[in-house]
Amino acid sequence: MRIGLDLGGTKTSGILMNQNGEILARHRVESPRGDYQATLFMLRDLVRHLAGDTRGLIHVGIGIPGSISPATGLVKNANSTWLIGKPLLQDVTQILGRPVRIANDADCFALSEAVDGAGAGYRTVFGVILGTGVGAGIVSNGALLNGPNAIAGEWGHNPLPWATPGSDPALPCYCGKSGCIETYLSGPGLAKHHARTSEEIVPADTIARADSPHRQASLNLYANRLARALSHVINILDPDAIVLGGGLSGIQSLYKDVPTLWGKYVFSDTVSTPLLCHKHGPDSGVRGAAWLWPAQ
Repeated sequence: MRIGLDLGGTKTSGILMNQNGEILARHRVESPRGDYQATLFMLRDLVRHLAGDTRGLIHVGIGIPGSISPATGLVKNANSTWLIGKPLLQDVTQILGRPVRIANDADCFALSEAVDGAGAGYRTVFGVILGTGVGAGIVSNGALLNGPNAIAGEWGHNPLPWATPGSDPALPCYCGKSGCIETYLSGPGLAKHHARTSEEIVPADTIARADSPHRQASLNLYANRLARALSHVINILDPDAIVLGGGLSGIQSLYKDVPTLWGKYVFSDTVSTPLLCHKHGPDSGVRGAAWLWPAQ
């Protein structure tokens, strides 16, 4: 058996899962924002709660909003900034006294959907998170691809392809650059661009209802931007399937509209790549963390 933890900025979820992917126990707690030491204690207590009186060795996988630097072994690129520069893998392994693996939360999403989710049976899966941020993970033949810099799949911090200043103004990104894909395709990005064109300040889930001409226009532009961004992924990686997750993945029109738009930008005479909705929903991240330890 294995334990999966999804360390979020406000909540941390955990599951106990068997080798067949069945969830035997689950628990969710508040994340101690801004306090690294308290985060370690929270993870320890959550694992103890999930393990209970289970006998035998239980491996632990943790998804985090960042990654472990191969150069230093410290956390980098985390929007939970109190984790940055900390030896999280070393400290968690020590405090738990169990084998631990850590990966980016988007990587965990991709792994979950590739192993036994919407992408099961496909050789190469590009798993996309469209939420507060924009990220992705790549799974090939059931294995997560990391890369020497631990940034495989970080498409959200590339420029939006074929952007025009009039319709795609470059907004500053938290990474220090401007015009990143994340500033257009994240929930806050959609809301900001909608406010610029319609003077209506509403959250992304309200825009997603498309119950007015202005909101429908913003969704149409969002689908076009998503098609352009994913066309670059197809040109470079040519995945066998793309799976969407995160809050904006619930916009059902995307699955019809985006594949009709990206053919203009993909360097091929045909595009047969399926665009799929996640299977496991909010459980994808925590399930993927558990799957960091293969079934065998």
